[in-house]
Amino acid sequence: MNKVLDEYHKLLSEVDHWFSLCIARSGEHIRCAEGCSECCRGLFDITLLDALLLKDGFGRLEAATREKVLIKCRERLAGLQRLWPEFTHPYILNYRPEEEWELLMPDDDETPCPLLGADGRCLVYGFRPMTCRLHGLPLVDLTGEVLHDEWCTLNYVGGDPLADAGLRGEFTKIFREEVRLFRHFSERLLGQEFRELDTFIPTALLIDFTRFDWHRFAAGFSVTP
Repeated sequence: MNKVLDEYHKLLSEVDHWFSLCIARSGEHIRCAEGCSECCRGLFDITLLDALLLKDGFGRLEAATREKVLIKCRERLAGLQRLWPEFTHPYILNYRPEEEWELLMPDDDETPCPLLGADGRCLVYGFRPMTCRLHGLPLVDLTGEVLHDEWCTLNYVGGDPLADAGLRGEFTKIFREEVRLFRHFSERLLGQEFRELDTFIPTALLIDFTRFDWHRFAAGFSVTP
């Protein structure tokens, strides 16, 4: 499993490199900077591989810090279970269609991520999920294909980032590699390959990766691998 995490770290470093190049090329168009946490609010889905990565970083924090974060996570979970009573460990979303996830992810949710520190910085910045590293800019492949057409409203004020060829990246390649790694990861963890299994950041930190019977879970899971 460590080998998979190492490969995933390398892939995430490619995303970080792309984002850094975008900032360097954009001048004042991109306002993303250390300490800005406008995007770190509400809920968004992350993969189970991202969840394992988060747990790795989370485990390196001091015990007192971890407990403060876990209190927020448990409170968040209680609210989610009022809407989805069946949302129990290991907190996988894929039991239900993606369109139903919106019930748990309202657009007006401004709840801060439990991993935000008092200074607005991520407590596990080097271990944050793929989506956190991509957020804030549209995703346009080198071919010109638009894979995601939204961006932070603080960026490109009065401008159109979709027209900025300097923001393009190898996203088709990156996402294919992400799927390949996830398939390998899921085969190691669950005994069979899955293309995708998702959770949330607060619930990711509550998952017991080491003691849970993942093979038994996979055997009874209704989503086709």
